[in-house]
Amino acid sequence: MESVLSKYENQITIFADYLEEFPDTDELVWILGKQHLLKTEKSKLLSDISARLWFTYRRKFSPIGGTGPSSDAGWGCMLRCGQMMLAQALICRHLGRDWNWEKQKEQPKEYQRILQCFLDRKDCCYSIHQMAQMGVGEGKSIGEWFGPNTVAQVLKKLALFDEWNSLAVYVSMDNTVVIEDIKKMCCVLPSSADTVGESTPGTLNASNQSRGTFACCPAWKPLLLIVPLRLGINQINPVYVDAFKECFKMPQSLGALGGKPNNAYYFIGFLGDELIFLDPHTTQTFVNTEENGTVDDQTFHCLQSPQRMNILNLDPSVALGFFCKEEKDFDNWCSLVQKEILKENLRMFELVQKHPSHWPPFVPPAKPEVTTSGAEFIDSTEQLEESDLEEDFEILSV
Repeated sequence: MESVLSKYENQITIFADYLEEFPDTDELVWILGKQHLLKTEKSKLLSDISARLWFTYRRKFSPIGGTGPSSDAGWGCMLRCGQMMLAQALICRHLGRDWNWEKQKEQPKEYQRILQCFLDRKDCCYSIHQMAQMGVGEGKSIGEWFGPNTVAQVLKKLALFDEWNSLAVYVSMDNTVVIEDIKKMCCVLPSSADTVGESTPGTLNASNQSRGTFACCPAWKPLLLIVPLRLGINQINPVYVDAFKECFKMPQSLGALGGKPNNAYYFIGFLGDELIFLDPHTTQTFVNTEENGTVDDQTFHCLQSPQRMNILNLDPSVALGFFCKEEKDFDNWCSLVQKEILKENLRMFELVQKHPSHWPPFVPPAKPEVTTSGAEFIDSTEQLEESDLEEDFEILSV
């Protein structure tokens, strides 16, 4: 093993050193809906963390927009965190949460295809190029730092052009997740059956949760659910800590985007009151596909010690992520939210059955009519602005 690792000795830490970073404790570690007993399952914990796709600053890629920056160092950390959250959703979509990555082992073709979605090229659907240029439509200049909500809105728009993964991306508004709207967006129904059932307005309860908004859902579009939140004014309010940690225990968890102003991290779990995160603040050289069409993935997995920070040091502006591959996963998520989140007196967010009457009508986002398809044509955001009918807002002031 040491001979294999020696090639990358400047980039990674030997597994034994990595494991020593964790304290000797009987506490459970939660990573994206899975638990690990630290004392007896350190190797499994290591394997689980290193399997996550890790996106960092890169340099020497083609200039964004033709004349823009050729590195995102110093400004692209939240975009990289958004890529990591989305990549985890795609792993769950195609390979499952239990899939594991092994260094220098041949991976499924779906894995390589997922990785290629995020290469730093303008023709890759979730590249730094596409995300930065789509951010212009959200009021962010290329090279300007994004907040969690801006990244969520950008991913929602880019997903419209991603036919292979075919995700429905829902970004909540005003700390409120609306079941009716998600069912409307994810349920693929015949035109004759495209009707909404009647249900009681207000917060979810046990009876209408199991019934859902639609009587039946013949086909379900996999859901990426992003919940931007502000959990305090200048720092996180301790009253939200337990509910925040509960989200990492949910099997649908994709972790959270957040960190500190202008310093973003991808949070994947927790140990006690410490959050575990992947840090994008490492600048690596651009990696392209090789002659055989595959990508050398060595620099896309973090084998260094995972970073940890006390949850109370977290900036209050965050975005939670969840993935529901099937309708039953979403129904289960609703039940868990009702049990663990809505029980609090000061709720982290709301889950309601019906679309609030004072909101604008919900219209599922749709791909604009254009003559070409795919991410390569998105050189500006003009063609998307008219299709984005939901109110977009930035939560984190920078």
